[in-house]
Amino acid sequence: MRIVRIVLFSLLAIGLLVGAYALFGNYSSGSRAGTVAKFSSRGVVFKTLEGQLNVGAFSNQEGTYAPEIWNFSVHRGQDEVIAQLEDALLEGYRVKLYYHEKFFRFFWQGDSKYYVYKVEQVKKPTAAPVAE
Repeated sequence: MRIVRIVLFSLLAIGLLVGAYALFGNYSSGSRAGTVAKFSSRGVVFKTLEGQLNVGAFSNQEGTYAPEIWNFSVHRGQDEVIAQLEDALLEGYRVKLYYHEKFFRFFWQGDSKYYVYKVEQVKKPTAAPVAE
């Protein structure tokens, strides 16, 4: 009977550790740059903050600009990130978003597996002086 308890406790502990890692662990981290196309609060019971970043790309076939949309979420309580995203949406300047990709998306966390934790305004490169 004692061995059965030890095995069950071990399985329960392993299950809890795997579940905690799935909930809090990151699959990948990275950044993307573009202009914020949309930022809103969504949901009926669980309100989540969702956004879209227009990364933009040129079509290889025609050489025309085609929008490429990347969806992301923001955790509530990140007031500085939320304010920067709303400002970027209002002003229309390019931003670089730093994110973590989660293993799983849980319904109370957001619609995307990508969670933005830092926003940085992209500065336009200065032109080199022209030699006469």
